[in-house]
Amino acid sequence: MKKIAIQGFSGSYHEIAAKQYFKSEIALEMCDSFINLFKSLDAGRADMAVMAIENTIAGPIIFNYSLLRHSNYTIVGETFLRIEHCLMALEGQSIEDIKEVHSHPMALNQCVRFFSGYPHIKLVEAVDTGLMAEEIAKNKILGRAAIAGIGAAKIFGLHILKKNIEDSEKNFTRFLVLDKYNKNITYNKSTISFGLTHEIGGLHKIFSIFMDYKINVMSLQSTPYVGNEWQYLFHVDIEYNNIETYKKAILEVQKATFNFKILGEYSKGI
Repeated sequence: MKKIAIQGFSGSYHEIAAKQYFKSEIALEMCDSFINLFKSLDAGRADMAVMAIENTIAGPIIFNYSLLRHSNYTIVGETFLRIEHCLMALEGQSIEDIKEVHSHPMALNQCVRFFSGYPHIKLVEAVDTGLMAEEIAKNKILGRAAIAGIGAAKIFGLHILKKNIEDSEKNFTRFLVLDKYNKNITYNKSTISFGLTHEIGGLHKIFSIFMDYKINVMSLQSTPYVGNEWQYLFHVDIEYNNIETYKKAILEVQKATFNFKILGEYSKGI
């Protein structure tokens, strides 16, 4: 049985995403941070990992690009999960009774519009959605609510005060599947990372290469190039239909950039 590292605990969205992707029985190595997720891989406590990378409301988790780039792991797959947030608390309480809501920062950021209607509620960042639900149930905490999926409410016996509190019904999170080695024979998507000099039109040149080879740029993120002030590393998701054409384009991109690295070659998720 494969052991999969996730950031989160029972009832978390990472748990749901991992089970959705693997579609078979798996064991979970639950980690309280993304840093510890990679440490669990390095220590051999997990075979693979599932890691959130971006959300359609809250945007990308930029720090995770840096963690991945500096790791010895590669993206071998991806999965998209519809995120439906529920506000939950102990039985017998209403929203007016709630003084604090504890949840993961990403979950809080996805529910800003809802909580603007309840200015009396203090929003508190925490390590995990499911863990906060468990803490309320275990310690019988009144006046506190958690944001998590409906599954967490069932697991921990909490009352759902309000369903679907996310700012948009089109709330999806993209999760990456990580492994030590890339065993994919066929693939149509890649995530690459590289640096550029301050030469005028440098990024335009890279985009022109992709356009010439009919490669679709799906997203572009940047992170500071630590140790080189005002320089950045770019992280790009690309899709293509022909692997040989893709390889030719990559050779040209490598020549036009520095610190080039392929973070993963995999099949586009659904």
